[in-house]
Amino acid sequence: MLNWDDPLAPAPQEAITPPQANPVANPVSNPVLSDDAGQAKRAPVPQVDLKPVNPDDKRVINGMTDINQLAPFKYPWAWEYFLNANRNHWTPLDISMAQDVHDYHHKLTLEERHVYENVLSYLTTSDILAMRNIGLAVMEKMSAPELQIYQARQVYEESLHTWTYQHCIETIGLDQGEIYNRYRVVPEINGKIQIANERLNSVLRADIDLQDRDELHNFLMAYIFFAAVFEGCWFYNGFSPIFALQRRGLMKGTAEQLQYIMRDEVLHASFGIRVAKQIMLEENIRPDAKAIAEMWAECEAAEEAYAGYILRDPILGYSKDDHVGQYRFIANRRARSLGLEEPYPGAEPTLSWLDEQANLRKEKNFFETRVTEYQAGGLKWE
Repeated sequence: MLNWDDPLAPAPQEAITPPQANPVANPVSNPVLSDDAGQAKRAPVPQVDLKPVNPDDKRVINGMTDINQLAPFKYPWAWEYFLNANRNHWTPLDISMAQDVHDYHHKLTLEERHVYENVLSYLTTSDILAMRNIGLAVMEKMSAPELQIYQARQVYEESLHTWTYQHCIETIGLDQGEIYNRYRVVPEINGKIQIANERLNSVLRADIDLQDRDELHNFLMAYIFFAAVFEGCWFYNGFSPIFALQRRGLMKGTAEQLQYIMRDEVLHASFGIRVAKQIMLEENIRPDAKAIAEMWAECEAAEEAYAGYILRDPILGYSKDDHVGQYRFIANRRARSLGLEEPYPGAEPTLSWLDEQANLRKEKNFFETRVTEYQAGGLKWE
């Protein structure tokens, strides 16, 4: 029998005495009041508005319809994101890391180990930040349940990604305390984390009022940052150094796991951009052009510093210039998706193979792994 105080504890062996029947109703669940004559009577039932929900009345934020009623949908595309996310289910235990252990200890150069360790160090902290942003700062402000349901799945996926990095770190045999603390002691990693923390903390407040136009604009800017930059550029571009190793036949287990994560992150970014555009439409608001330009400039400087640190010595097939150039190209893509001006007009892709990594299709023998097919179809990039 399950121990409800400690579900992981062994079940007690002693006999269990069945509870005695109690003919008296629970006074909490069935409240009874007495009148002056001592006659029992039921408490009055609160009056509620029983008017049916009209989906046209739903809004992304500042909505007044019943948040507990899923359908009829106003945003059927949000439900499709949820269904697609569930088709993309996986765990890090589905992928063999045996070859990676050998590669790390016997094949990687010192420069390649530096890249591998610091990419994992940055990602471990970043996905926890992403989880906190959606779970604590964003979901509660959504006033349509179909949006919240996908975001609940997104919170799970960020937790899964964090498990994946931990699995890689533990399996390879890295010093966990040292790896996990790099974001606190390496300025180039810490710089990106601090930018994200500032955006998160600006909207993670109990007193935030999204009816206020200044607060609404700040929330929109934070949402755009996390969707378009944090997940859309920094994550998307952040896996590429490991993919560069994979293309040379190294650390293939880690790279395969990052491919699965990358597909999740592409959905996260795409969903976030669509929500941001819907907020702009419904609330009749646009991000301030100067604020957007400053955001791109600040984030590019942080990404360039980070690339300079992890790739202070280029590895075969990958350099700082490759990394920063691809960041600019992807930033233009995200800006176009938002209906904004490109921050880097004319930027060309420096990693022409990167999009292929997200169009992963895995078909494996059931008896070898539980993953049979990860992707149901291709992704639309624009």
